[in-house]
Amino acid sequence: MNGYDFTLAGAQLTALGSGALYWRDQNLLCVSDMHLGKAERRARLGDAILPPYETHDTLSRLQSDLDITRAGTVICLGDSFDDTQAAVSLREAEKLWIARLQAGRRWVWIEGNHDPGPVDLGGTHLSELPLPPLVFRHIAKPGQSGEISGHYHPKVTLPVRGRAITRPAFLIDSDRVIMPAFGTYTGGLRSHDTALCDLMRREAIAVLTGTTPRAAPMPRG
Repeated sequence: MNGYDFTLAGAQLTALGSGALYWRDQNLLCVSDMHLGKAERRARLGDAILPPYETHDTLSRLQSDLDITRAGTVICLGDSFDDTQAAVSLREAEKLWIARLQAGRRWVWIEGNHDPGPVDLGGTHLSELPLPPLVFRHIAKPGQSGEISGHYHPKVTLPVRGRAITRPAFLIDSDRVIMPAFGTYTGGLRSHDTALCDLMRREAIAVLTGTTPRAAPMPRG
């Protein structure tokens, strides 16, 4: 499996190159901030138009991860849709696609700040999910431990072979993981932003997504 293995609060986890997190002992796959329907929402609000295939691309990558891991539990860690109307406006084929992905699995929608969870798409809807020794929530809380969260869409820039590369990244320390956004066209917050530096310990690492996940000390400046 293409990923970076690490331990949090005694749980053995894998940060996948796609931006998903896999917990093998629980056969659990977690994705954060898919922002499905982003192109539809921007068009609806009169913003700059995005190519209309982002939902298809995001669901394709999610399906690929599920095909590889055969995960029996899926946690969507908040902001699964760009807003409530974006969930309602999904094409019927996309709703059926999600239903097929859910079939035979425990599927948990965690409430995000962009959407409260798509209540008509099946699955369980929670504000957060404790699965000791871990807890899954959308936005990190200071002073917590064993926490998996999203929300910030962290991105990292590193020098590689004389040039700089920028990719979405997992931020990992002994207390928490802040996950990258899984969705296409989601943008991101640089790891040196104060909000992220204040949450992460000095020894935090960043794991860049991509074909070969790359771990490095978390850039802070």
